[in-house]
Amino acid sequence: MKYQIGNTGRIVVAKFDDHDDVLNNLNEIAKKENIRSAVFWLVGGMREGRIVVGPETDELPPKPVWKELGESHELLGIGTIFWFNDEPKIHLHGAFGKKDMLKVGCLRENAKTFLVLEAIIMEIDGVNAIREIDPEIGIPLLKLL
Repeated sequence: MKYQIGNTGRIVVAKFDDHDDVLNNLNEIAKKENIRSAVFWLVGGMREGRIVVGPETDELPPKPVWKELGESHELLGIGTIFWFNDEPKIHLHGAFGKKDMLKVGCLRENAKTFLVLEAIIMEIDGVNAIREIDPEIGIPLLKLL
């Protein structure tokens, strides 16, 4: 295990409107505000999206299992922002519910807001962290410098 201790930086409160691209908006806020490290929370509705619900097997590199949301769902999500090369990289896990159905996974693509989605982004100051491609796993993972 490796860890660093930081402090709370700026707090961003954002409201995404119907059909807004969730992942793109989070990236744009991080770029515009130069947020290098952060944790965020999301609450609201998703119109569509593609999520990874786990690997097919417990072997490396993992082969993801994809699920489409395909219709409106309630969302409760938490994620992090750390930069990969010259771009912010969002890592977001959430619970997506509709009626008595529930999906839990990592939101990766085609994330569109349904009606409204609220985001609270808490910047983390004083840590030195990035995302870097893990050679064994093949995806950008958190690296503490």
